[in-house]
Amino acid sequence: MINQTAKRFGYPDTLIQEYEHWVVLLREQQITLGSIVMCAKSEATEFSALPENAYSEMGSVVGDIERVLAGAIGYEKINYLMLMMVDPNVHFHVLPRYSGAKTVGDLTIEDHGWPAAPQLGNTRDLDAQERDELRNYLRSLW
Repeated sequence: MINQTAKRFGYPDTLIQEYEHWVVLLREQQITLGSIVMCAKSEATEFSALPENAYSEMGSVVGDIERVLAGAIGYEKINYLMLMMVDPNVHFHVLPRYSGAKTVGDLTIEDHGWPAAPQLGNTRDLDAQERDELRNYLRSLW
């Protein structure tokens, strides 16, 4: 079952990888190149309310995310932000962080907040072709 938060982040069009308790989605509004959302499939709106198995699976999901983004983007740091103010179901915004700009294919995005906090209001909105190309590239590295 997929919750409203995952749908809000474009599921199924943005789906990179699906697990038993989590989905990994490409953010259509890229804060930094490779910005994704790790979203619980549960209807839980509090981190403590996730099913027990979601916590153990989370370790594998995070390991996969870091491996793939390290290879795809070559980040220097990675930020996991659990904001849940507008979108209530448990999810993390995962932002690869780097100095300067990074490029995948024809898409180049600068990390405008480096080395401080990410600039969440400064995004690059992907069109459908850019979304599909970046999603498929990340998916191919999984």
